[in-house]
Amino acid sequence: MNVDSKIACTIPELVFAGATQFAERIALEAPGESISYAQLPDRVLAITRALMASGIQTGDRVSVWSPNSTDWVLVALAVHCAGGLLVPINTRMKGNEAADILERSGSRIAFVVGDFLDVNYPAMLAPHRPATLEQVVVLGEAQGEDQIALVDFIKTGAAVPLDDARERAQSIRAEDLSDLLFTSGTTGKPKGVMNNHTQTLQAFREYVRIIGLVPGDRYLVVNPFFHSFGYKAGWLTCLLAGATIIPQAVFDAQDIFRRVEEERITVLPGPPTLYLSMLAHPRLAEADLSSLRIAVTGASAIPPVLIERLRNELGFSVVTTAYGLTECGGLATICDPTAPAETIASTSGSPIPGTELGIFDTQGQPVATGESGEICLRGFHVMQGYFNDPQATAEAITADGWLRTGDVGHVDAQGNLTITDRLKDMFIVGGFNCYPAEIEAGLFEHPGIAQVAVIGIPDERMGEVGCACVVLKAGVELTEKQLIDWSRTQMANYKVPRRVVFYDDLPKNASNKVDKLELRRHVS
Repeated sequence: MNVDSKIACTIPELVFAGATQFAERIALEAPGESISYAQLPDRVLAITRALMASGIQTGDRVSVWSPNSTDWVLVALAVHCAGGLLVPINTRMKGNEAADILERSGSRIAFVVGDFLDVNYPAMLAPHRPATLEQVVVLGEAQGEDQIALVDFIKTGAAVPLDDARERAQSIRAEDLSDLLFTSGTTGKPKGVMNNHTQTLQAFREYVRIIGLVPGDRYLVVNPFFHSFGYKAGWLTCLLAGATIIPQAVFDAQDIFRRVEEERITVLPGPPTLYLSMLAHPRLAEADLSSLRIAVTGASAIPPVLIERLRNELGFSVVTTAYGLTECGGLATICDPTAPAETIASTSGSPIPGTELGIFDTQGQPVATGESGEICLRGFHVMQGYFNDPQATAEAITADGWLRTGDVGHVDAQGNLTITDRLKDMFIVGGFNCYPAEIEAGLFEHPGIAQVAVIGIPDERMGEVGCACVVLKAGVELTEKQLIDWSRTQMANYKVPRRVVFYDDLPKNASNKVDKLELRRHVS
């Protein structure tokens, strides 16, 4: 087993390497809790033993449906050490949405938060719980006979010798699958993206090198752990560098100011909305943000003045932007932090080592430098495929290994990528990808809707928000507020349209498809 984090080939190897390399440094920190790198393996293996006692084998799927916390990280690492595939679930999903992922992933165990933001997650899941789900382990207090609290679940692992758990962890291979991150597509159904251990570690070692993360850095992870930005570019990146993972469950500008000051945070990546909220906060002038050093953003267009304000008003010495998608492990290109503000704001940088970037026309031919086309990627970190979906995999990855991203862009003479459009009609709400087909499918569940088309429209705070263009059934009366309120009960909040426009009929193009370009012209 490799005992150097720089050459560890699996996530379990990384855990054991850190215990030697960064022994006395703090790996995980939260109010009232501090876990050193030396202590981390035993904390993780205690949960691994319980997973093994429950019958989890290499290749089995285990889900986590919970906000950022130290337990989330410990559970995720335990799943990796047991040889399982980690299946993170978006905390904004409703019970039926989470159940769909649990069922289609074949998850045997789900680790679920108890109460979060005045919602009981196990109760929300209960009516939709798939028969394939064997256990619900609550990160908190169990409240029903069909649940077990994490502390009690860990006790069940006493029957499995510690050496057996270590042996299992050491048996994991670099090419073994590590996770299934579900991402939506134009079909409206989330698809499970398969990645293995080594491709994730190789990509984010480059990330660590480029942003300059070092042992002892204190990383406040605001980006959600269910997303590759919070998981792979978040807590996993900390383990590669010997930095301290400090989870933040909910974005709250006031609380972030407090934590930066009191806990001397040095690393604070996030979508542009995070920094805009901080810059607009009334405490900005008096807050002590002098510890801040590294900012990484992306996900939407960024004005150059924002890069300058991050440097001058928030005090970041390292500011950069990056581009990636779940299908390539979350990272494909990144800007040199020493580049001019204009470059960092207007481009997503150049490919990380081991990544090929191609721009192709509709016939699949490469275009000239500066010309726009579909962004395609090829390299070590392209996904192993979509879980149980060979047809979608074949559509996404060409015969010669190019991942078709569905994004449109161009590359300049310096090799920097600029993203200009999205073939997949996706829009991004506060850093979350939104797919119209998926939202439209949810809105069609409303008994009064005859036709619906969803488009993204600009929003000053969130970057973009959804607008539902609706045709009602004959005789139905429905207001914008009523439909928005109904949507909040049916889908994750970021998917909920913020605006509704009613039509007698939706405009169509020559192919008799809804003309979304015309809708955008009308709505904007």
